Amino acid sequence: MTDDAYLFLLDDASVRLGVSPAAVGDLACMETTAVRAWLEAQGSTPTAPELRLLPPEETGALPEGAERLPVPLSDEELSRVRQQSGPEVLARVERELLSYRDCADGRDDLIGRALAAGVSPHRIVELTGEDPATVTAAAAG
Repeated sequence: MTDDAYLFLLDDASVRLGVSPAAVGDLACMETTAVRAWLEAQGSTPTAPELRLLPPEETGALPEGAERLPVPLSDEELSRVRQQSGPEVLARVERELLSYRDCADGRDDLIGRALAAGVSPHRIVELTGEDPATVTAAAAG
């Protein structure tokens, strides 16, 4: 595995592999002389449908013989590529998990406030989908 992401060209733009750099937003690497020269040598453009980008952990999926160029990405750019490169379902679920993490940090406090306000443990389970044991533990704590 490499630490670099890869720009590459697909022979068939209908193949779903990687992500279009244009879909990720501004990427510093796209403005470099190396990338511009590579695109020109390939007869391609930054918005060409056959131009794709894979994060480092997925470079093993690069088609053999595909024209490719390693490109460094910042952590923020890499995060955007990862969110866009998987199937839409994977990207959506990852966003939901991040959102859940943000909400779950205060879960026990919220359950405690609900109990203090008089919401029954059974109703908290219905509203939150939390395990009854979690609600019971919060009630005891």
